[in-house]
Order: sequence, then structure tokens, then C-alpha cells
Amino acid sequence: MGMTMTQKILAAHAGLDQVTASQLINAKLDMVLGNDITTPVAIKEFEKAGFTDIFDKDKVSIVLDHFSPNKDIKAAQQCKQCRSFARRFDVTNFYDVGTMGIEHALLPEKGLVGPGECIIGADSHTCTYGALNAFSTGVGSTDMCAGMASGECWFKVPSAIKFNIHGKLNPWVSGKDVILHIIGMIGVDGALYKSMEFSGDGLKNLSMDDRLCIANMAIEAGAKNGIFEFDEITEAYVKERVNRPYKTYKADEDAVYDQIIDLDLSTIKSTIAFPHLPENTKTIDEVGEVKIDQIVIGSCTNGRISDMEAAAAVLKGKKIHRDVRAIIIPATQKIWLECVKRGYMDIFIEAGCIVSTPTCGPCLGGYMGILAEGERCVSTTNRNFVGRMGHVDSEVYLASPAIAAASGIMGRIADVKEVM
Repeated sequence: MGMTMTQKILAAHAGLDQVTASQLINAKLDMVLGNDITTPVAIKEFEKAGFTDIFDKDKVSIVLDHFSPNKDIKAAQQCKQCRSFARRFDVTNFYDVGTMGIEHALLPEKGLVGPGECIIGADSHTCTYGALNAFSTGVGSTDMCAGMASGECWFKVPSAIKFNIHGKLNPWVSGKDVILHIIGMIGVDGALYKSMEFSGDGLKNLSMDDRLCIANMAIEAGAKNGIFEFDEITEAYVKERVNRPYKTYKADEDAVYDQIIDLDLSTIKSTIAFPHLPENTKTIDEVGEVKIDQIVIGSCTNGRISDMEAAAAVLKGKKIHRDVRAIIIPATQKIWLECVKRGYMDIFIEAGCIVSTPTCGPCLGGYMGILAEGERCVSTTNRNFVGRMGHVDSEVYLASPAIAAASGIMGRIADVKEVM
């Protein structure tokens, strides 16, 4: 019986010739990731268990991105705990204020994750790195603890859904619209504990930023992971960043899938997820009149340079509506600096936006854009659960950077065509 991309990677890291869906395995890890919220819990368990060292100082990454720069005393204490741990064990890939970025944008940018690797992170959106043809998944802090100590983690091998991609995206439609379309189609549990595997001749029309966005939100469909076939676009991306040998994986011709879905990119419209689930989607022509109070453009989903480029293209020469607060968050210091070089910062500020240091901040209702009762936000983040960005009676509408920017100008959810 043939294996999927995910199954091949897991088999290789478990030292097995073959694995099948639902099989329990123990796999060696290439990277263990934590942030300033999840790492302190892992550290507590690490010390409780009596561990005295980490398995490889080059294969642990700690990124202070959620509540950093420190939003309050508790956040400061948690970050201090992470710093102390990183110094104690000489963690190579420790990123603090000044060097940090939003973790799932930073690790690919730094070349810390690569094709064919097995990666866990104590953050549910660790599935992002599947865009690079890696197996990557979110785990709890106790699994992070065990991974840091042993370099291994146990998994139940997932079954898979294959997405056969073809066609080409229309103008102003992006990877965010693709994944919202998919989640709207299969639901938030449509891929429950499955791998979402993307292949087909249409992949050549999806940039690496599109793929990172799509893989990032695989968890919002309930998936264990999302993964893309390795191709020339992947190769070009990792060539500039990954400085170690890697192996690529392609599914066997006779691989078994629970479902195969054909997806024509040319049929996908700008898509918005209404409160309070990512599956509650409407295309831009179905939206109606929805007035808003805030837009957020950034996050591990849409804080990359192409996202900033799309926002700047829409906002250039225009003004944010007087009733709207506009918050732009480039995902890493490198992206922030590139925005300066390209003149995007001038565009954002002249339009009436603020630009934040890299942070997860508002996405999880932490800081830098919390919503009051009854307020609505169009956000390029990945979740819109009740109370996700603030008050339980606030609302978050998930959209692409282009739609968020257009909505900020109009003061309501709006199509790019209305402002261009």
C-alpha cells in the first residue's frame, strides 16, 4: 500500500519502511518550538521531571512573540523565565525583542525549518511549515517539554485528504481566500486529525506566501497538518535560506486518501469568514452592509511581505475611514525593514494607519488592538471565535489583506474594486 507525503516523512523519522493511518509511532524531531506563552509551562514540566539538558541546542527554538514587548507584569515574568532557560541551555535559536518576529513567519525566513523535516511546536499554527514539504504540527506544552528533552515525539499517523489544485487565481484573490473557501466547504472539523495534502499543476500559481498562509490555517479545518508538494517554487525559497541537506517527499501513486477534492483556483472569489467560526464564509458579493470599527493586517497568517504589498497597493493615496482604527503588523523585523525600503510605511502612515512591532498581539486578544463590546474588526488573522480579539460581544471577520485594506477605507466590509 502506498503512502502519502505525511506518512512517508513520519515513517522515515520513525525508522520504519511503512506506516499506515492510525498507527502509533515514535518519531525523531528536527525542531521543537515554543513561544512566550507555551514555553513557561514546558519549562515547569521540564524541571518537575528532573531533566538536566535539552537534546540539541540547535534544534530548539524559543520565540517571544505573543505578549512581547511585555504587555504587563505577568507577560514580563513569563518572558524572563524563557530568557533564563534559553541562557541556561545555550539555546541557539532564541529570539527576543529586537530579533524576534511572529514565530511562524520567522522560522521559515531564518531557514530553521525545511523540506522533509519533522517539526513540533507548542502552538497550534505550527502546521504552517507544511508549505515547505515538511511534516509540522502543533502540540501541547508537555509534549514540547518531552521533545526538548528527548528529541522525539509520539504520533498517531493521520489519514489524508488530497486537494488537487489547478487553474490560476484572479486579481486581488490570494491564498487566504483559498483556505477560507476550503474551510467554508468542508467545515471546521472537515479534516479532523487528517493531513491536508496539496498537489496539482495549479501549485505553480501559488506563491510561497500563499502556501504558508494556506498551511497555517489547516488547523482551522481540524487537520493534524497541511503539506504541499515540493516544486521549483519551494526549491527557490529554501535555496536562499536552508543551509543543510534535506530530503523531499512525494506521495505514492497508490497512496490512500479519505477524500480527493479538485479545486479550480479561477473559481475562487474574495472570501470573508463571518463570526464566530472560520467555516462561516461568504464571498464578497454576498456580504451586504457590515460597518466596522477596526482592521488588523498582519499575524502569522498574513504578515509577510506580499501581504504588506497588497495592503500598500490598496491604501496608496487613500485615507482610512474616520470611524476605523487601522493596525498594520509586519511579521518580522526583516519584513518591517523591507516595508521601510519599499516606501510602504509612508503609505500606511499617510493613510492613517499605525504600524506595530512584530507581535501576535490582537490576534489572541492580548494587546495592540483589543475590541470593546459591540465592535467589529476585519482581520487577516486566523480565528474569529467568540471573544477572540476582546469583548465577548465583539466580532471578528477574517479576510485577506486586500479586503481588509479596502474595508478600512470604506468603513464597512468592501471589495477592492470599490476603492481602486
